[in-house]
Amino acid sequence: MDHSRSNALFETAKQFFPGGVNSPVRAFKSVGGNPLFMERGKGSKVWDADGNQYIDYCCSWGPLILGHANDKVLDLVDKTMRKGTSFGAPTELENQLAALILSNNPFIKKLRFVSSGTEAVMSAIRLARGFTKRNKILKFEGCYHGHVDALLVKAGSGLVTFGNSSSAGVPESVSAETITVPLNNKGAVVEAFTHFGDQIACVIIEPVPANNGLLLQSKEFLEFLRAICTQHKSLLIFDEVISGFRLGFTGAAGHFNIAPDIITYGKIIGGGFPVGAYGASEDIMNCVSPMGPVYQAGTLSGNPVAMAAGIAQLSECLKPGFYEGLEKNTTYLVHGIQNVNTFPLLKIFSLGSIFWLAFTNKENISQSEDIDPNSMTYFKTLYHALLEEGIYMGPSGYEVGFVSEAHSQNDLDQTISAFKNALKKLA
Repeated sequence: MDHSRSNALFETAKQFFPGGVNSPVRAFKSVGGNPLFMERGKGSKVWDADGNQYIDYCCSWGPLILGHANDKVLDLVDKTMRKGTSFGAPTELENQLAALILSNNPFIKKLRFVSSGTEAVMSAIRLARGFTKRNKILKFEGCYHGHVDALLVKAGSGLVTFGNSSSAGVPESVSAETITVPLNNKGAVVEAFTHFGDQIACVIIEPVPANNGLLLQSKEFLEFLRAICTQHKSLLIFDEVISGFRLGFTGAAGHFNIAPDIITYGKIIGGGFPVGAYGASEDIMNCVSPMGPVYQAGTLSGNPVAMAAGIAQLSECLKPGFYEGLEKNTTYLVHGIQNVNTFPLLKIFSLGSIFWLAFTNKENISQSEDIDPNSMTYFKTLYHALLEEGIYMGPSGYEVGFVSEAHSQNDLDQTISAFKNALKKLA
């Protein structure tokens, strides 16, 4: 494929942006080469600046559950934009999207819209601290919660540690309030609560960790977190920015039938526009300003265009059989790739419409330490082979793929055939 225009655009972009991009993973640093500049998308396909066509399994990192440029989303967005794009005042669309979510989700009673998943998590952490009047938070190695200072923390050398910042610019005083423990390790959680139980405001976890591989956790472990948080009067936060409205309309909370105290959302609820939200019981949410002392605000929170896109997309997600169809197609794709797989180390893990390519000898990967960094060499080779076959995925072996409603049977069959060819090149 010719990528000359993308290459030229990247050279220009490097004059404007750090590393030539506005989000690090877009830079292709993990897979080598230059990023592709996308020009348009429709349904399951995207076209880059050189006119190359790809079947897309990145789906803008998950939000496009209906595919690109869905007509129903575009129609309502267009109608809304012509009335005005932002008011900084309440609109009926906020009520409509909130009602759509809350009337179909028994795990939250009130919510607050924000402009990103990171903002939702940041606000949820502040709310947990304000509600409990405690400062420390417990997170898990291998879960990513956006670029929030207190959560850009990696584990230290011990089983239970006050973490070290994984980013410059995060003060030690902030990191010192974050306890980081391994995933799927009850003993580490018990030890943390034994030492700091009356100081821990919340435990935050991706119930389906999908930002550092697909590190599937057992229902038993999530139930254990629910019980120990209740015991110590700490709040349990499910970060469902990825899993929310992806596994089902009620996300991982509904999938596992576990009620966290606070849930954060993003991605899918925006229909391709920047939106996030956090929700909880009335008691907890009434601590948020202007009802309570926990301050949080946003100029574009509840933006009418984003609300319209969310209403259109989530209305489609509520149609009977929607999620069953997604899971069926994902299972077909995964089994199809496995059937043509000629590379012994490749395994595919999946849940719902999320899948992850891993190069491993392990049958299960539930902790980040189970991922062999050297295996990313295989992914790098496979990634570029797939691009040549017309398959686009997120440019990192730690990222997951997504199946959308727009992926047709023909798309899936073409993808399986592309993997067959690409895996031969890898071998």
